[in-house]
Amino acid sequence: MIHERKKPKMDVEAGFASPLGVVINHQDRSIMKMVSDAIDQRRMKLAYQPVVLARDPKKIAFHEGLVRVLDPNNRVIPAKEFIQQVETTTLGRQLDCIALEAGLKALATNPSLRLSINMSARSIGYQPWKAALRRGLSVYPNIASRLILEISESSAMLVPEIVVSFMEEFQREGVAIAMDNFGSGQMAIRYFREFFFDIVKIDRQFIRGIENDPDTQAIVGALISMSKHFNMFTVAEAVETVAEAECLRGLGIDCFQGFLFGSPQMKQSFS
Repeated sequence: MIHERKKPKMDVEAGFASPLGVVINHQDRSIMKMVSDAIDQRRMKLAYQPVVLARDPKKIAFHEGLVRVLDPNNRVIPAKEFIQQVETTTLGRQLDCIALEAGLKALATNPSLRLSINMSARSIGYQPWKAALRRGLSVYPNIASRLILEISESSAMLVPEIVVSFMEEFQREGVAIAMDNFGSGQMAIRYFREFFFDIVKIDRQFIRGIENDPDTQAIVGALISMSKHFNMFTVAEAVETVAEAECLRGLGIDCFQGFLFGSPQMKQSFS
C-alpha cells in the first residue's frame, strides 16, 4: 500500500506564514511606524468640514475638525490606511490628544467658531487626553459652549457606563456630546435613553440614494423621530446630492454634512 504523504499544517506560532501574511504584517508595521513618526514630529493638522442647517444651508451650524496625518513631504496620508491599526493602541490615544489640543487652540483663536472633535471612548481613561481637555477648558473658559466631542456609536458601546458618566461631567461644563455613525447597529436601544447625547449624526449607509428607497426612508424617519423625542439635534452624514438633501429635509433632519455642502479643508477662515 502506498501511503499518501500528508502536508504538514502551518504553525504560525512556529514562524511559518503565507507570503501574503508576511506582506500584510510588514505593511502593518510600516503604517504604525509612519503614524508614530508623524506624531513625534507633530506632522498633524486639522481639516475643517462645515455642518449646515437643513432649513438654510447657507448657514453653518458648526464645523467638524478632522485630524490629518502628513508624510515627510506634507502630503496627507488617508485615514483609511492606518485608522484600524492604531485605533486600539496608544498611538490612537495620542492622535486623539493632538486633535483635541488643535481643536481647543482653534476655538480659542476664533471666537465665532463652533467645532466638533472626534474621540474614542478609550481616550476617556487615557490621562494625557483627559488632562488636555481639563487644561483647555480651564485656560480658555469661554470655549466650552463651542466645543463638541464626537464619539462613534461602536466606541460608545465599548464602555457605556463610563461614557454616560463622562458625558454628565462635561455637559455640566457646557460641552456638547455627539454620537457619530448613529444607526450603525452597535447600540442596544435600551442605552439610547441613558446617553442623552446633544447631537446624533446618522450613519452614511442610510444616506446614499435615500430618495429612491422607501425602506431606508422609514428607518431614517424613525431615527430622527426618536432623536427629537429626546431633544437631540440630528445631522445627516455624507450628503452628496440635491435629491438626498431634499428627501432628508422632508423627513425632518436638522443639519447636513457632506461634499454637497463642503469638503474638509485645512486652510480655513472663519467669520
